[in-house]
Amino acid sequence: MTELNVDLQNKCNVGDEADVEKDEDLVTPWDVVSKSETGVDYEKLISRFGCSRIDSDLIARMAKLINGPVHHLLKRQIFFSHRDLNKILDRYEQGKPFFLYTGRGPSSKALHLGHLIPFMFTKWLQGTFNVPLVIQLTDDEKYFWKNIPLEETIELARENAKDIIACGFDIKKTFIFNNWNFVGSCPSFYQNIGRILRLVNNNQVRSIFGIGKDADCIGKTFFPACQAAPSFSSSFPFIFDGKKDVPCLIPCAIDQDPYFRLTRDVAPRLGFPKPSLIHSSFFPALQGVKSKMSASETNSAIFLTDTPKQIKDKINKYAFSGGGTTVEEHQAKGGNCDIDISYQYLTFFLDDDEKLEEIRKSYSAGTLLTGHLKKELITILQKLVAEHQERRKQVTDEMLDEFMKLRKLDF
Repeated sequence: MTELNVDLQNKCNVGDEADVEKDEDLVTPWDVVSKSETGVDYEKLISRFGCSRIDSDLIARMAKLINGPVHHLLKRQIFFSHRDLNKILDRYEQGKPFFLYTGRGPSSKALHLGHLIPFMFTKWLQGTFNVPLVIQLTDDEKYFWKNIPLEETIELARENAKDIIACGFDIKKTFIFNNWNFVGSCPSFYQNIGRILRLVNNNQVRSIFGIGKDADCIGKTFFPACQAAPSFSSSFPFIFDGKKDVPCLIPCAIDQDPYFRLTRDVAPRLGFPKPSLIHSSFFPALQGVKSKMSASETNSAIFLTDTPKQIKDKINKYAFSGGGTTVEEHQAKGGNCDIDISYQYLTFFLDDDEKLEEIRKSYSAGTLLTGHLKKELITILQKLVAEHQERRKQVTDEMLDEFMKLRKLDF
């Protein structure tokens, strides 16, 4: 049974809140809301979406293949599930090529910390496996879904691309494109969009995404094929010399998985390899783990343009605490790291395992107070954001244009 038909049979609709069972988390490409105080139940989500947990054996295999430690985001299972990751590792072991594909939907001028996670991990994958990377900026998606003028979505895409470049990607191995400017300039890409559209009917799009209703513009129905097309090497003949058999690995948050269930369903019928995926958990909003950080909610997010004072004020004022309501209660009962936002953020950005474990034990025992925990996080985030801002200053329009130029990549 195909992955699309599994969706239809199990009614794993992601686009309509009314279709989600009362005891299930709402997880769509546009909204994430947990029913639990401890956040999304990822085990249920794995079962619901039909993907696989990244277990210790898979992590050990990767560490052996790369002859070194895996990224802390993988080791801590922040990247926690996958589709066919073993097949990508098989190719690497056999000396066969693959490529990376990830993306960003530009709805704000600057990225926030949650947007940074897949790019941090993708940069590590690119450097570790020495493979080409394509990054799609879905400015057309934001035009279809948001009340943003078309010209503004293109400008937002360029601004977001500069933040992405500042993460340190290798220009010789990285191609960045925005859909409005690229699709019309590359016939092979648009032809693959057409092939995908031919194989997916309106009922399937409604079932998977909850779109295609009377009030929806037809651009929403069209768009999933645009996000699917970069999964295929034949979409980039200038990079892969027209080869159709080079598979890709897609690092993304698990809310993007529905797009690639559709892609994996049509791939064999087109004679293309199915894309593999590696999914991350969500980066929670400052207000708590029940929802993900959002660019549209300024006080839920730390942006890469925030000043040290803004970072400090946001953490102190808005970061949900898992500690006691009083010092005495906290010292007696300890803090709850599962719901404490400052601790949760440290799991993403503090790469020192021993120090993180020390903080966890101290906070859980009540010997480390919430204020001190927040101070630890503030110091780390101020440094991280300041360093990013310095790199961002070095990204010129000319450099961006080089990243977005159609060209052969070095791999």
